[in-house]
Amino acid sequence: MTITPPDFIDVNGNAVAFRRLAGKVPGVMWLGGYRSDMLGTKAETLSDWAGRNGRAFLRHDYSGHGESGGAFADGTISKWLGESLAVFRRFTSGRQVLVGSSMGAWIALRMVQELHKAGDGERIAGLVLLAPAPDFTTELVEPQLSAAQKRDLQERGFFEEPSEYSDDPNIYTRALIEDGRLNKVMAGPIDTHCPVHILQGLADPDVPHTHALKLVSCLPADDVTLSLIPDGDHRLSRPQDLEMLIRAVEAVSAQAG
Repeated sequence: MTITPPDFIDVNGNAVAFRRLAGKVPGVMWLGGYRSDMLGTKAETLSDWAGRNGRAFLRHDYSGHGESGGAFADGTISKWLGESLAVFRRFTSGRQVLVGSSMGAWIALRMVQELHKAGDGERIAGLVLLAPAPDFTTELVEPQLSAAQKRDLQERGFFEEPSEYSDDPNIYTRALIEDGRLNKVMAGPIDTHCPVHILQGLADPDVPHTHALKLVSCLPADDVTLSLIPDGDHRLSRPQDLEMLIRAVEAVSAQAG
Protein backbone atom coordinates (compact mmCIF):
# COMPACT_ATOMS: atom_id res chain seq x y z
CA MET A 1 0.00 0.00 0.00
CA THR A 2 1.33 3.42 -0.98
CA ILE A 3 1.29 5.94 1.85
CA THR A 4 0.65 9.50 0.72
CA PRO A 5 3.25 11.93 2.06
CA PRO A 6 1.95 14.22 4.81
CA ASP A 7 1.50 17.97 4.66
CA PHE A 8 3.15 20.19 7.26
CA ILE A 9 2.27 23.23 9.35
CA ASP A 10 4.80 25.24 11.32
CA VAL A 11 3.85 25.50 14.99
CA ASN A 12 6.31 27.46 17.12
CA GLY A 13 9.22 26.48 14.91
CA ASN A 14 8.36 22.78 14.60
CA ALA A 15 7.17 21.20 11.36
CA VAL A 16 4.02 19.33 12.44
CA ALA A 17 2.97 16.64 9.96
CA PHE A 18 -0.72 16.08 9.23
CA ARG A 19 -3.05 14.30 6.84
CA ARG A 20 -6.64 15.21 6.11
CA LEU A 21 -9.60 14.03 4.10
CA ALA A 22 -12.30 16.42 2.97
CA GLY A 23 -15.87 15.34 3.70
CA LYS A 24 -19.08 15.91 5.55
CA VAL A 25 -19.48 17.01 9.14
CA PRO A 26 -19.30 16.23 11.91
CA GLY A 27 -15.70 15.56 11.00
CA VAL A 28 -13.38 13.32 13.00
CA MET A 29 -10.00 14.32 14.43
CA TRP A 30 -7.57 11.66 15.66
CA LEU A 31 -5.30 12.30 18.65
CA GLY A 32 -2.67 9.63 19.18
CA GLY A 33 -0.93 8.44 22.31
CA TYR A 34 2.49 8.91 23.87
CA ARG A 35 5.14 7.94 21.30
CA SER A 36 2.46 6.86 18.81
CA ASP A 37 2.09 8.19 15.29
CA MET A 38 -0.73 8.86 12.85
CA LEU A 39 -0.04 5.75 10.76
CA GLY A 40 -1.02 3.33 13.53
CA THR A 41 -3.73 0.71 13.10
CA LYS A 42 -6.53 2.67 14.77
CA ALA A 43 -5.81 5.90 12.87
CA GLU A 44 -5.57 4.03 9.56
CA THR A 45 -8.83 2.20 10.30
CA LEU A 46 -10.59 5.50 10.97
CA SER A 47 -9.13 7.01 7.81
CA ASP A 48 -10.41 4.09 5.73
CA TRP A 49 -13.85 4.39 7.36
CA ALA A 50 -13.94 8.15 6.77
CA GLY A 51 -12.94 7.71 3.13
CA ARG A 52 -15.66 5.12 2.52
CA ASN A 53 -18.30 7.30 4.15
CA GLY A 54 -17.31 10.69 2.80
CA ARG A 55 -16.52 11.93 6.31
CA ALA A 56 -13.97 14.66 7.00
CA PHE A 57 -10.95 13.25 8.85
CA LEU A 58 -7.86 14.90 10.28
CA ARG A 59 -4.80 13.43 12.03
CA HIS A 60 -1.35 14.70 12.90
CA ASP A 61 1.88 13.76 14.64
CA TYR A 62 2.90 15.72 17.72
CA SER A 63 6.40 17.21 17.56
CA GLY A 64 9.00 14.54 18.23
CA HIS A 65 6.59 11.87 17.00
CA GLY A 66 6.27 10.12 13.64
CA GLU A 67 6.90 12.38 10.66
CA SER A 68 6.90 15.66 12.60
CA GLY A 69 10.03 17.62 13.43
CA GLY A 70 11.40 18.36 16.87
CA ALA A 71 12.88 16.21 19.61
CA PHE A 72 10.64 13.89 21.58
CA ALA A 73 12.42 14.78 24.83
CA ASP A 74 11.44 18.45 24.34
CA GLY A 75 7.73 17.59 24.37
CA THR A 76 5.19 18.40 27.09
CA ILE A 77 1.43 18.20 27.33
CA SER A 78 1.21 21.97 26.89
CA LYS A 79 3.36 21.85 23.76
CA TRP A 80 1.47 18.97 22.16
CA LEU A 81 -1.85 20.57 23.16
CA GLY A 82 -0.82 23.80 21.42
CA GLU A 83 0.07 21.90 18.26
CA SER A 84 -3.23 20.00 18.30
CA LEU A 85 -5.22 23.20 18.72
CA ALA A 86 -3.29 24.85 15.88
CA VAL A 87 -4.02 21.93 13.53
CA PHE A 88 -7.68 21.85 14.63
CA ARG A 89 -8.21 25.58 14.10
CA ARG A 90 -6.43 25.68 10.76
CA PHE A 91 -7.74 22.54 9.09
CA THR A 92 -11.24 21.83 10.42
CA SER A 93 -14.54 23.57 9.87
CA GLY A 94 -17.88 22.85 11.46
CA ARG A 95 -18.40 20.43 14.31
CA GLN A 96 -15.87 17.71 15.09
CA VAL A 97 -15.68 14.45 17.03
CA LEU A 98 -12.35 14.16 18.83
CA VAL A 99 -11.03 10.60 19.07
CA GLY A 100 -8.22 10.36 21.61
CA SER A 101 -6.15 7.28 22.43
CA SER A 102 -4.32 7.03 25.77
CA MET A 103 -2.48 10.36 26.16
CA GLY A 104 -4.52 11.60 23.20
CA ALA A 105 -7.60 11.44 25.44
CA TRP A 106 -5.89 13.87 27.82
CA ILE A 107 -5.07 16.17 24.89
CA ALA A 108 -8.71 15.93 23.72
CA LEU A 109 -10.10 16.88 27.14
CA ARG A 110 -7.69 19.82 27.38
CA MET A 111 -8.67 20.91 23.86
CA VAL A 112 -12.31 20.99 24.94
CA GLN A 113 -11.41 23.18 27.91
CA GLU A 114 -9.34 25.58 25.82
CA LEU A 115 -11.95 25.81 23.06
CA HIS A 116 -14.67 26.60 25.60
CA LYS A 117 -12.45 29.31 27.09
CA ALA A 118 -12.07 30.81 23.62
CA GLY A 119 -15.84 30.68 22.96
CA ASP A 120 -15.51 27.85 20.44
CA GLY A 121 -16.83 25.01 22.58
CA GLU A 122 -19.74 24.34 20.22
CA ARG A 123 -17.21 23.10 17.65
CA ILE A 124 -16.88 19.85 19.61
CA ALA A 125 -19.65 17.42 18.66
CA GLY A 126 -18.47 14.54 20.85
CA LEU A 127 -15.54 12.60 22.28
CA VAL A 128 -14.47 8.98 21.81
CA LEU A 129 -11.71 8.08 24.27
CA LEU A 130 -9.75 4.82 24.06
CA ALA A 131 -7.83 3.58 27.12
CA PRO A 132 -7.90 7.20 28.29
CA ALA A 133 -4.87 8.39 30.23
CA PRO A 134 -5.64 11.94 31.36
CA ASP A 135 -3.31 13.17 34.12
CA PHE A 136 -1.15 10.06 33.61
CA THR A 137 2.00 11.82 34.78
CA THR A 138 0.55 12.66 38.19
CA GLU A 139 -1.88 9.73 38.54
CA LEU A 140 0.09 6.83 37.06
CA VAL A 141 3.78 7.76 36.75
CA GLU A 142 4.66 9.84 39.80
CA PRO A 143 3.13 7.50 42.43
CA GLN A 144 5.23 4.60 41.04
CA LEU A 145 8.60 6.38 40.89
CA SER A 146 11.48 4.50 42.46
CA ALA A 147 14.23 6.23 44.39
CA ALA A 148 16.56 5.75 41.42
CA GLN A 149 14.04 7.28 39.01
CA LYS A 150 13.50 10.27 41.29
CA ARG A 151 17.26 10.73 41.46
CA ASP A 152 17.53 10.56 37.65
CA LEU A 153 14.81 13.19 37.30
CA GLN A 154 16.65 15.52 39.63
CA GLU A 155 20.18 14.91 38.34
CA ARG A 156 19.67 14.08 34.65
CA GLY A 157 16.29 15.71 34.00
CA PHE A 158 14.74 12.43 32.81
CA PHE A 159 14.48 8.71 33.44
CA GLU A 160 14.05 5.77 31.11
CA GLU A 161 12.16 2.50 31.35
CA PRO A 162 11.72 -0.40 28.91
CA SER A 163 8.80 -0.17 26.49
CA GLU A 164 6.53 -3.08 25.63
CA TYR A 165 5.80 -1.47 22.26
CA SER A 166 9.26 -0.44 21.02
CA ASP A 167 12.92 -1.45 21.21
CA ASP A 168 13.64 2.08 22.39
CA PRO A 169 12.95 2.86 26.05
CA ASN A 170 10.21 5.20 27.20
CA ILE A 171 11.63 8.54 28.29
CA TYR A 172 9.90 10.66 30.93
CA THR A 173 11.37 14.12 31.46
CA ARG A 174 11.16 16.38 34.47
CA ALA A 175 9.62 19.02 32.19
CA LEU A 176 6.86 16.59 31.10
CA ILE A 177 6.01 15.70 34.70
CA GLU A 178 6.08 19.28 35.98
CA ASP A 179 4.00 20.47 33.03
CA GLY A 180 1.55 17.60 33.59
CA ARG A 181 0.68 19.08 36.97
CA LEU A 182 -0.37 22.29 35.19
CA ASN A 183 -2.69 20.40 32.82
CA LYS A 184 -4.61 18.19 35.23
CA VAL A 185 -8.23 17.65 34.24
CA MET A 186 -9.42 15.18 36.90
CA ALA A 187 -9.05 17.49 39.89
CA GLY A 188 -12.78 18.24 39.73
CA PRO A 189 -15.82 18.05 37.43
CA ILE A 190 -15.11 18.17 33.68
CA ASP A 191 -17.81 19.82 31.59
CA THR A 192 -17.43 18.78 27.96
CA HIS A 193 -21.04 19.71 27.00
CA CYS A 194 -21.08 16.82 24.51
CA PRO A 195 -21.57 13.04 24.42
CA VAL A 196 -18.55 10.99 25.53
CA HIS A 197 -17.89 7.31 24.73
CA ILE A 198 -15.02 5.61 26.57
CA LEU A 199 -13.56 2.25 25.49
CA GLN A 200 -11.40 0.57 28.13
CA GLY A 201 -9.79 -2.87 28.23
CA LEU A 202 -9.88 -4.76 31.51
CA ALA A 203 -6.58 -6.46 30.58
CA ASP A 204 -4.79 -3.14 30.04
CA PRO A 205 -1.35 -3.35 31.71
CA ASP A 206 -0.63 0.37 31.31
CA VAL A 207 -3.82 2.21 32.26
CA PRO A 208 -5.97 0.36 34.83
CA HIS A 209 -9.71 0.34 34.29
CA THR A 210 -10.09 2.13 37.63
CA HIS A 211 -8.58 5.17 35.90
CA ALA A 212 -11.42 5.14 33.36
CA LEU A 213 -13.95 4.79 36.18
CA LYS A 214 -12.42 7.81 37.91
CA LEU A 215 -12.69 9.77 34.67
CA VAL A 216 -16.38 8.86 34.35
CA SER A 217 -16.95 10.16 37.89
CA CYS A 218 -15.51 13.50 36.74
CA LEU A 219 -18.09 13.77 33.93
CA PRO A 220 -21.32 14.12 35.92
CA ALA A 221 -23.09 16.52 33.57
CA ASP A 222 -22.45 14.73 30.28
CA ASP A 223 -23.96 11.82 28.38
CA VAL A 224 -21.25 9.23 29.04
CA THR A 225 -21.03 5.66 27.73
CA LEU A 226 -18.35 3.40 29.20
CA SER A 227 -17.62 0.17 27.33
CA LEU A 228 -15.41 -2.23 29.30
CA ILE A 229 -13.74 -4.88 27.15
CA PRO A 230 -12.95 -7.96 29.30
CA ASP A 231 -9.90 -9.15 27.36
CA GLY A 232 -8.92 -5.81 25.84
CA ASP A 233 -5.33 -4.59 26.22
CA HIS A 234 -3.96 -1.05 26.02
CA ARG A 235 -3.67 -0.90 22.26
CA LEU A 236 -7.27 -1.97 21.50
CA SER A 237 -6.19 -2.76 17.94
CA ARG A 238 -7.65 -6.24 17.42
CA PRO A 239 -10.35 -6.54 14.73
CA GLN A 240 -13.12 -6.68 17.33
CA ASP A 241 -11.70 -3.61 19.09
CA LEU A 242 -11.55 -1.68 15.82
CA GLU A 243 -15.18 -2.59 15.12
CA MET A 244 -16.14 -1.18 18.52
CA LEU A 245 -14.17 1.98 17.77
CA ILE A 246 -16.01 2.54 14.48
CA ARG A 247 -19.39 1.87 16.12
CA ALA A 248 -18.59 4.35 18.89
CA VAL A 249 -17.56 7.05 16.42
CA GLU A 250 -20.70 6.43 14.34
CA ALA A 251 -22.93 6.58 17.43
CA VAL A 252 -21.40 9.81 18.75
CA SER A 253 -21.53 11.35 15.27
CA ALA A 254 -25.21 10.41 14.98
CA GLN A 255 -25.93 12.03 18.37
CA ALA A 256 -24.32 15.21 17.09
CA GLY A 257 -26.77 15.25 14.22
